[in-house]
Amino acid sequence: MRLFDFARAPNPRRVRMFLAEKRLDIPKVPVNLYRMEQLSPAFLAINPGGTVPVLETDDGTYIAESLAICLYLERLHPEPSLFGKSPRAEALTVMWTRIVESEGLDAVAEVLRNLSPGFRNHVLPGPVPYPQLPALVERGYRRVAQFFDRIEQQLARHAHLAGDDLSFADLSLLAAVDFAGWVDVRATDGRPALARWYGRVAERPSAGA
Repeated sequence: MRLFDFARAPNPRRVRMFLAEKRLDIPKVPVNLYRMEQLSPAFLAINPGGTVPVLETDDGTYIAESLAICLYLERLHPEPSLFGKSPRAEALTVMWTRIVESEGLDAVAEVLRNLSPGFRNHVLPGPVPYPQLPALVERGYRRVAQFFDRIEQQLARHAHLAGDDLSFADLSLLAAVDFAGWVDVRATDGRPALARWYGRVAERPSAGA
């Protein structure tokens, strides 16, 4: 297996944290997003979406999307469990992971990509150029706040995002909290449950992956 990776991006980090929790060592292939290597013909042949991470399996299959990669690896290496040990637990983990992706990570990306000069002519992932829309920055910040308020309510009732146990949803949330810092959002401010949760999860060795 090989993992196409970029150290700075939040989605590859989610997979690296998962691997660290599982104590799995998969060779990494760096893809430098700053140099737009994800849009090279060679990489687009691997993933036409032009995004990382991508897992190349032993049989030559390419799996994109962090959730799909980690669910695949979970089935191969079920211990320690990071998707739960019951259909209910797995469903809740996938549900909260998707909420983090669609309401959290995507909202932060909306701000960053419409604000940062580095994305001026490439505001969306993939090979097609799209211009920035500054009006989306304010909307993105509102979406980010709404997302973390929802997370605060969930963590006020549960030790972890999908229930009582650490799961891939928590690793995804940790990446989202830190990613929000890129656009000067301190997600834990005024959210005590999230702050307590962050203090625990950010201290895990996998957080540095």
